[in-house]
Amino acid sequence: MKFLHLGVAALFLLCAYWQLNDPDWNRWVAAYGIVAFVAVRAFTGGLRPVVALLPAVALFAWWCAYLPDFTQWLRDGTPTITGSMQAESPYIELTREFFGLLICWVTLAAYAIWARRR
Repeated sequence: MKFLHLGVAALFLLCAYWQLNDPDWNRWVAAYGIVAFVAVRAFTGGLRPVVALLPAVALFAWWCAYLPDFTQWLRDGTPTITGSMQAESPYIELTREFFGLLICWVTLAAYAIWARRR
């Protein structure tokens, strides 16, 4: 189970790497990087709940900013966001970012709960 944390860290570092060609790469590398950092802290046994909770709160606030775009995507009938890597419409990029932040937030929240129970 302990090595699962390294797998999570590797996955989020890979996601951070894939963001390097994005125009707003610095925000996404930071978002994915903090999740990787928390996973490594969990692996080493030094994870305190606040270390996961504070970035989880920040990412949740950032994620909430995407809710209007996400609801617009739902109103549009949920057109595909996976057709190509090039975002032809703004909703494609914004919806992908919505889900990326959701994955980060859920992972950090799970680590915060896990660390609190330990």
